[in-house]
Amino acid sequence: MPRLPAATAAVLLVATTSLHAQTFPTRPVRLIVPFAAGGPGDAVGRLIAPGLGEIWGQQVVIDNRAGANSIVGSEIAARAAPDGYTLVLPSAGITINTTLYAKLPFDLIRDFTPVTSVTFGPSMLVTHPSLQVKNLKDLVSLAKAKPRSLSYGSSGSGAPSSHLGMELLKVTTGVDIIHIPYKSMAPALVDVLGGQIQMAMPTINVTLQHTRAGRLRAIGVTSLQRSPVAPDVPPLAEQGMPGYEASNWYGLFAPAGLPAPIAEKIHGDLSKLLQSPELRDRFAAAGMEARSMPPAEFAAFVKREIAKWGKVVKASGAKAE
Repeated sequence: MPRLPAATAAVLLVATTSLHAQTFPTRPVRLIVPFAAGGPGDAVGRLIAPGLGEIWGQQVVIDNRAGANSIVGSEIAARAAPDGYTLVLPSAGITINTTLYAKLPFDLIRDFTPVTSVTFGPSMLVTHPSLQVKNLKDLVSLAKAKPRSLSYGSSGSGAPSSHLGMELLKVTTGVDIIHIPYKSMAPALVDVLGGQIQMAMPTINVTLQHTRAGRLRAIGVTSLQRSPVAPDVPPLAEQGMPGYEASNWYGLFAPAGLPAPIAEKIHGDLSKLLQSPELRDRFAAAGMEARSMPPAEFAAFVKREIAKWGKVVKASGAKAE
C-alpha cells in the first residue's frame, strides 16, 4: 500500500482528532483530585464533576489521591494516556512545588497539558485592630521603622497565599516581618485574633466574619481586582504594589500530548458550566471566583506562576514540609 504524502497524512490526522473531539467523551472520565476528601480542592472537583457529566452524557468519576502537596495524584495523571479520559485538578501549589522540592517525579511543563483554570481564591491581609495601621502604606512604614518586630502566621511553609503571598509582599516592599508557620490556618488565625501575632493572610471567606465584626482589620485583598465577595477592600495591587497577585487557584491539567481540539472542548464545556449562577454563588460562598482560561492562556499563566513563585521560594528560603 503506497504511503501518503506527509502533508496529506497531517491533514488526515487533524481531521481525525477533530472528529474525536466532537464525540468526546464516549466513556467515563476520571478526575484525579490530588487532595484528601473534604478539603477545598475536593469541593471544587465535586462541584464541577456533575455538571460536566451532564454536558458530556458520561460520568465524571472523582479519584482522591492525596499526598505530598498534590505530587502523588499529579504523578499518576502524568503517567496516564493523553486522551482526555484522565484529568487532574491541582492548586497553585503545583507551580510552587517546582522550586520548593529539590526533585519531582515529573516536570510540570514537559509532562502536562494545561487545559483550563477553574477557580481563583484570593486571600486577605488582615491585622489585629491594636496594630496602628489602616492600609498597606501604614503597615510598610511601621515594619520598616521597626524591623523584625512584627510577625505573621501561615498554614505552613510553602502555602501559596498564607506563606508565600506574604513573602512576595516582603520581597516587593523590602520589609522584614517574622514568619511563624502553623500546622493549619485555624490556629494561626486564633493567634491573630488574640493578639499573639500581628497579621495573617487567610482566604477571604475565613476572614470576612471577623473583619465585619471589627475583630480583625482588613488591609487588602491579594487579587488584581476587587473581589466581588469583599468589594469594599482594595487590592494590595492598588496600594503601591502594581501587579501583585497571590491567589490560590485550581485548574485542570491532562497528560502531555493531549490533542488541542480535546483540550479546547473541555475548556469550552467547563466555561459554559461556570456561567451557572448557582455554581458561581456556591464558589463565591467559599471565597472563590469561577474563571475558565483557554488552554493557551492558561499554559502561559502557569509558566508565569512558576517563574514568580520560584523567585519567592528562593528569596524566602522556604522548605517543603
